[in-house]
Amino acid sequence: MLLHGIASTHPPSSIHLLRSQNHNYNLKLTVSASSASQIPSSSKTKLMKFSISDKELESRGFLLKHSMEGLNLDHLNRVFVAVGFPRRDPEKIRVALENTDTLLWMEYSKTQRPVAFARATGDGVFNAIIWDVVVDPSFQGIGLGKAVMERLLEELLQKGISNIALYSEPRVLGFYRALGFAADPGGIRGMVYYLKKRK
Repeated sequence: MLLHGIASTHPPSSIHLLRSQNHNYNLKLTVSASSASQIPSSSKTKLMKFSISDKELESRGFLLKHSMEGLNLDHLNRVFVAVGFPRRDPEKIRVALENTDTLLWMEYSKTQRPVAFARATGDGVFNAIIWDVVVDPSFQGIGLGKAVMERLLEELLQKGISNIALYSEPRVLGFYRALGFAADPGGIRGMVYYLKKRK
């Protein structure tokens, strides 16, 4: 399964704003946006049941990472290109990730390279937008995309953020619907401003 097209340097021809369905989450622990990733997972109240446990991922050789530390940007760029993104300037990737609120990636321990990735930006309180959900084509179809997305959503919900949006290619809408996203809820339409190329 190709999880791609949520962010690119060119706006997609058909854009769907997706937003999480309104759920009444019973947050038992209030976590500030700046400190959520620093709180050990054992002290957080789980909101979602993960399809693959951290332990199972580890037993299969996949290590979950929550920061840029140890992330080789050239290797990440290769994954982006492999799924169809244009090649990006590694320095711009670095700046983008430094300005990212929530970041998750999986390293395959045998190669020590990233094989799945997703990130979210936003105001840290009300709104977040998910970008760059990718899975290396050699590792697609085994649940890594779902595992990364479940954990990214969990982190955002732990911060109290419930208005979560993303852009998706039409062919992977079903993947996001199964995670609780709805296309055009309540008639909401997504719009993107971009500068037209001059001839």
